[in-house]
Amino acid sequence: MVEPTVLKEFDRRKLISLFFSAALVAALVTPLFAADMTVKGDIVDVACSVAGAKKGNPLGVKTVDALYAITGDYTANKNAKLLDFVARKVIATGEVTEKAGVKSINVKSIKLAS
Repeated sequence: MVEPTVLKEFDRRKLISLFFSAALVAALVTPLFAADMTVKGDIVDVACSVAGAKKGNPLGVKTVDALYAITGDYTANKNAKLLDFVARKVIATGEVTEKAGVKSINVKSIKLAS
């Protein structure tokens, strides 16, 4: 017969293991369900040239404290939907993610800031 203290230790280990497993799953899944966010800043060519933006170079929203690389439909056709906003202050709404220290926004809507 197994002693009660051994069973308690086994249950404690299972509980701790279950807790850390749940924490790991939560940490991995959270970025998959990133919430929409609105950022306000200037549309800039990540490589710093308007000519580059017209060639399809990556664009971003430069805020006071960060640079968000723009991804998604708004970057199609060499940034065609974004060219009117280059070097202008905008309000962009979309899904914000961060990977390896690089922030990005999958823009769903964008308008000039007042």
